[in-house]
Amino acid sequence: MNNKRILLAEDDPNLGMLLKEYLDTKKYETSLYTDGIQAFNAYSKESFSLCILDIMMPEMDGLTLAKEVRSQNPDIPIIFLTAKNMKENVIEGFQAGADDYITKPFSMEELLYRIEAILRRSSTPSVNKKDGIYNIGVYLFDPLKRSLSFKGESIKLTTKESELLDLLCQHGNKTLERDFALKSIWIDDNYFNARSMDVYITRLRKYLEKDTTVKILNIHGRGYKLIC
Repeated sequence: MNNKRILLAEDDPNLGMLLKEYLDTKKYETSLYTDGIQAFNAYSKESFSLCILDIMMPEMDGLTLAKEVRSQNPDIPIIFLTAKNMKENVIEGFQAGADDYITKPFSMEELLYRIEAILRRSSTPSVNKKDGIYNIGVYLFDPLKRSLSFKGESIKLTTKESELLDLLCQHGNKTLERDFALKSIWIDDNYFNARSMDVYITRLRKYLEKDTTVKILNIHGRGYKLIC
């Protein structure tokens, strides 16, 4: 028995019931809601292990719902379902706090695989450390030497880049709060330091882009999460 509860928000009643029945047969306890407000009210009162959210819904869309959910729990996994597949929509989904994004039409088996992968990842540290060196996907990160290596090639990080990546690794699948990172590295969490940190996050994403399984997610209103 999985003993995992899934919040499913899907405004197409036929698709919603198909998904619910399928996930129930896979031993997930699935609660189906047909609009964003219903889903958020349920989320506020009950405990869930993962959320599956349709983006286009009445009352409250999936992107808004994800932000509201993240305001209560920055670490709960979220998968978006949508008919949209344009690049900007994918980026918008991840910025709203998605852990994964699946485009309709899709197979039930693909959705199940993604659910299991995310729950497995969220129950274990996303970044392993051995002898002071982190494994980040296919990368090796040595915070003492400030080096990030990929297939024998090494990048020398600046002090702040290294400190920020080290904090992200330490937090694993947990959210690195912006204020904590700013005060730890920049000492002061003022506006200019916050903008500076955003620049460093962009640089780190660029360094890590060769492994598509590695992502630094924006957790709306909270901070960042490194997943791989």
